Amino acid sequence: MATWTALTTAAARAPAEALGEAMEALDPAPSGIGVLEIEDGSGRWEVAGYFTEVPDQAGLALLAAMHGAQDFAVSRIEDRDWVAQVRRELTPVEAGRFILYGGHDADRIAVNKLGLRIEAAMAFGTGHHGTTRGCLLLLDRLVRRGIRPRRVADIGCGTGVLAMAAAMAWRVPCVAADIEAVAVATAAENVRANHLHPWINCHQAAGFRGLDERRYAAYELIMANILAAPLRRLAPDMARHLAPGGRVILSGLLRKQAQGVQAVYRGHGLTSEDRIDLGEWSSLLLRKRSK
Repeated sequence: MATWTALTTAAARAPAEALGEAMEALDPAPSGIGVLEIEDGSGRWEVAGYFTEVPDQAGLALLAAMHGAQDFAVSRIEDRDWVAQVRRELTPVEAGRFILYGGHDADRIAVNKLGLRIEAAMAFGTGHHGTTRGCLLLLDRLVRRGIRPRRVADIGCGTGVLAMAAAMAWRVPCVAADIEAVAVATAAENVRANHLHPWINCHQAAGFRGLDERRYAAYELIMANILAAPLRRLAPDMARHLAPGGRVILSGLLRKQAQGVQAVYRGHGLTSEDRIDLGEWSSLLLRKRSK
């Protein structure tokens, strides 16, 4: 069965999100909608709709005009077993002591590695992106230095890779939170598949909002692999929820965005401790001043 995609761009987050919401009323309705910041520093956002029937192109054109977006580009995609193809093409990803793999590679994992099973069917967060690998390498450096946080948070957790890596390395309580319900469900499934459910609680939450303040108050390590703009907005909450002397690992940043994000966090009492650049992406390790 063929599917169709409809893609456009908007000048900012608010109109992009409004357009994505308005697309839900189309007939036929899209089977999925994505709204993502374009990672080129332009500040523009992409809006994508996925359809199992031919979309209403007149309706799409009207919605684009109403929200100041570019005209939708509609394309037909022929049926293909994408999961099988991804499984054939993705190889295990190593980051220090951690290795991310699919079930088809389970027999290839060395016994001296901390293996995390992430299935290609989950569609995102398989670890092949430089931002995920950068975060894992910074996490590995903390382990090598003998750092052992007592409580960890993974904000914008996606598949839950970072929370699982922390739980596997330290066996400490971890929170995995994401604004998207599908991400929370995916993370929970991965946590169970890796037998890490005794240490990880998965929650749907926008940043720290929605987490029980009495239960989730101060963390000694917070990780967030999202995008530069939301990382800047989260800086005050990050600082407030971080224990004195605690650390944050941040990624989803282009190299040219790293200094600006560091400056925002410096204004909230966090100083740079380490940085990893992989290709065009940067991952940062920052530390809060001790009292």
